[in-house]
Amino acid sequence: MKTIEELERFMTEPSEALLRDLGQTEGDIMILGVGGKMGPTLAKMAKRAVNQLGDDRKVIGVSRFSSVEKKEELERHGVETIACDLMDEASIDHLPFAANIIYMAGNKFGTTGNEPFTWAMNAYVPGRIADKFRDANIVAFSTGNVYPLTKVASNGCSEEHPVGPVGEYAQSCLGRERILEHFCHVNGTNMLLFRLNYAIDLRYGVLLEIAKQVYEGKPVDVTMGSVNVIWQGDANEYALRSLLHTDNPARVLNVTGPETLSVRWLAHQFAKEFGTTAIIASEEAEESLLNNAAKAHRLFGYPRVSAQDMIQMIAEWMKQGGKVSDKPTHFQEREGAF
Repeated sequence: MKTIEELERFMTEPSEALLRDLGQTEGDIMILGVGGKMGPTLAKMAKRAVNQLGDDRKVIGVSRFSSVEKKEELERHGVETIACDLMDEASIDHLPFAANIIYMAGNKFGTTGNEPFTWAMNAYVPGRIADKFRDANIVAFSTGNVYPLTKVASNGCSEEHPVGPVGEYAQSCLGRERILEHFCHVNGTNMLLFRLNYAIDLRYGVLLEIAKQVYEGKPVDVTMGSVNVIWQGDANEYALRSLLHTDNPARVLNVTGPETLSVRWLAHQFAKEFGTTAIIASEEAEESLLNNAAKAHRLFGYPRVSAQDMIQMIAEWMKQGGKVSDKPTHFQEREGAF
């Protein structure tokens, strides 16, 4: 892939499984927080799927849309857009009803020093949304950060593992889940909590950060010795297919790739792609933030894009000077300060 257009065509191509599952749902699809890193490609994938199914239902993207270009781009792809500040209750009240809600809004970076806003965005607003859309089918994005660090040999945290969020961002995300679960119980709403880490695009993400350090001859910190990743297109597909798997009480689903990847190994793989040598800094700690997504793989199958595919695509993207976003994941953070 040489252009962003080629990348997004590949990333938003609906699979036969997605078409089958989405065809079993009814009603419009509204994506709240569509303006983030994943939202635009999720909306485009949903619209392509609806078009291929021959449906007349709407795909609606809701965001503040501080970027007019992003709003116009979505509209060019047939996604209806609504500018809305979810921190404004009157704006929420004026949103139309949609039978299917993908809730992606939240705040992570900039939490330190701005904790009250993060808690309001991550734990107060979800309650307003859950009450507004009490009769909808809701898939709500969450994060593997609600889990504690675990030993690599443990194979990561399954959905049954006790939560143990580190830092205020992760704590506020657990707050979001608890508030959503409360309204799910009170209102009888069907819901799924989508605990994701980490989605990978060629323009940002854990693998790009490691690749960039290797490419620029900078040392790679391996204290957070292992990670889980999933291609963004696969994560978006899982989210849309999850509309068939909401439940009451709310269902929890971990979402990531099947491998536990060594950061040291990833650095050396990128070094091979670049014809250079990886500089490794530090030593691996005994524990990492790891997510076991075996249940998601049983429901949806393994991701279509493998870890090795992602490594090769990112290396080629970098070598040809592909556009990247300055949006670090801070996946090495062990104290929860974002």
